[in-house]
Amino acid sequence: MSKFFYTGVGTDVAFEEKRAWIAAVVAVAGYSVYLAVVLGRAGDGVPLAEVAYTAPLLWTVAAAIAAAIALNIAVALASPHEGDVKDQRDKEIGRLGDHAGQSLLVIGAVGALALSMAEADHFWISNVIYLGFVLSALLGSAVKLAAYRWGFQSW
Repeated sequence: MSKFFYTGVGTDVAFEEKRAWIAAVVAVAGYSVYLAVVLGRAGDGVPLAEVAYTAPLLWTVAAAIAAAIALNIAVALASPHEGDVKDQRDKEIGRLGDHAGQSLLVIGAVGALALSMAEADHFWISNVIYLGFVLSALLGSAVKLAAYRWGFQSW
């Protein structure tokens, strides 16, 4: 058996692939709302670092988590037989995507640590951490989607 897995064009979308799409869409939507709120508040001549960002950050993160849970439940209810099926390929793709995404999370944490040591404003530290989470979710989802669509080399 080849070490190269390929789902092929035109095949059914795997349940885990649907979850990757949900994670990507929710991450982009949540962060876009957060940016719109924070940048909108800064438009009044208030310096960006002085904008009240804590409540929008907490609300968008909570809303993104709730939306992801609701969408995952909806997908599971729409195709209940697929939710329990997870083969070796799904596990390897999930692991590959998670490892890729974690790299950006680590970079975000190192960036936040550097900002903290430089005694930067809390606004910048919080936003680097949040951006690290969002980019981590996006990269992880992108890697998973690419692996499902175009295959991947199993090591």
